[in-house]
Amino acid sequence: MIRTEALSRRYGPLLAVDNLSFEVSPGTVLGFLGPNGAGKSTTMKMLAGFISPSAGRALVGGHDVARDPLAVKRLIGYLPEGAPSYGEMTVAGFLGFVADLRGLRGAARRTRLAEVSDRLSLGGVARQTIETLSKGFRRRVGLAQAILHDPSILILDEPTDGLDPNQKHEVRTLIREMAHDKTIIISTHILEEVDALCNRVMIIGRGRLLADDDPRGLEARSRYHRAVSLRLRDATQLAAAQAALASLPGVAAIERDAQRLTVLPRDGAPILYAVTELARQQGWTIAELHLESGRLDEVFRRITTEAPPCE
Repeated sequence: MIRTEALSRRYGPLLAVDNLSFEVSPGTVLGFLGPNGAGKSTTMKMLAGFISPSAGRALVGGHDVARDPLAVKRLIGYLPEGAPSYGEMTVAGFLGFVADLRGLRGAARRTRLAEVSDRLSLGGVARQTIETLSKGFRRRVGLAQAILHDPSILILDEPTDGLDPNQKHEVRTLIREMAHDKTIIISTHILEEVDALCNRVMIIGRGRLLADDDPRGLEARSRYHRAVSLRLRDATQLAAAQAALASLPGVAAIERDAQRLTVLPRDGAPILYAVTELARQQGWTIAELHLESGRLDEVFRRITTEAPPCE
């Protein structure tokens, strides 16, 4: 559904996106991760046809974004960063305006407007002007205009920014419901959102692709992958437990925090059995023990801070 080939974008001397190539298949929920200024929003704007590449090309649904932008725009729903709209318009007036632009007519128009308004709980603010809405409601209006024409591709830049926990849950549920028959790209800085929504993750830094994997694959790159975390009831046992665990084969390091020890494996070695067997032999009183799958935040920091500078 989406393919980029050596996609690049310059703003004067600044290379915002640098030779980016990737493909996205139908049914994919792709999370774009990266620090501020990494090139995520610029890439999304090029895919949506809002800015042109400086080099390379992007194909959406087989259409070249630069050569056939209207065909691309028919296929996609786009929520830009900040959810820009016309503040002086009412919610109902703005969505009606978008429906007209999208070519919705008659009963289909009325039905779709009602469905989207209901799904995003906009009925209570339909007659308010957008400039009077909270940040969370403005974000919902932005999402509503993106899905109004039921596009096959969604490009969502920070879709839950400004929402409270309940609203975030509602939007994530909506995205999961749409994912089975759409291609979705989500830019986010919320790592829990990646875990909750995405089946593929791309990490971008300084305009370059640094990693492309599923969430479990990224977790497996973490130094905490297969780490064993245990909390002892008796804090006086911590020092002896730390020394004993450090001598186990396959243990690379041990982190200590209050009554908790985190035993890190060497090269992802399976150490759970050895740790639990040692605890049994030593008679430690364990209040809690669990096996870690890995930590996305640690992987993200390492990948993005180790990225080489752009030329």
